Amino acid sequence: MTLPNKTARTHTTIPMQSSNQHKKHIADNRKARFNYFIEDEYEAGIVLKGTEVKSMRNGKVNIKDAYAKIQNDEVFLYQMHIGVYAFAYYENHDPLRVRKLLLHKREIEKLYSKVNEKGLSLIPLQVYFVNGKVKVKIALAKGKHLYDKRETIKKRDAQRDFDRSQR
Repeated sequence: MTLPNKTARTHTTIPMQSSNQHKKHIADNRKARFNYFIEDEYEAGIVLKGTEVKSMRNGKVNIKDAYAKIQNDEVFLYQMHIGVYAFAYYENHDPLRVRKLLLHKREIEKLYSKVNEKGLSLIPLQVYFVNGKVKVKIALAKGKHLYDKRETIKKRDAQRDFDRSQR
């Protein structure tokens, strides 16, 4: 009788984690879909300090006025307000500091070409935790004119009236 070779390794595949990702919502830019036409969305990581992560867990984030810019083949997020962490004795963060977004090089090149050619903007839509890591959903967006906003309001009101009549 022969014993199995314990030194031989069997090749196992690790399943993708897309189906069992734990996602915790932190902040949402609700005015973005009203003020902009959303063309494409990307998920990016973000470079943060420890006190910023703790403030985010407490929900002290505002991305209403935030926007992203591409500089030197890197993407930076401006005007994202993360409240000061109350329990930090020293080394607290600046609430409006510029934060770096983490994207693949090909994604940055694609965004750079679209922003420069078509005059699109990079707008954050959501901030959330995925398996303990903070992610930002950014969108390529084109600004709406006043008449486009009025049309959006009319469509929303018509949908609301239709839903009321269905009850």
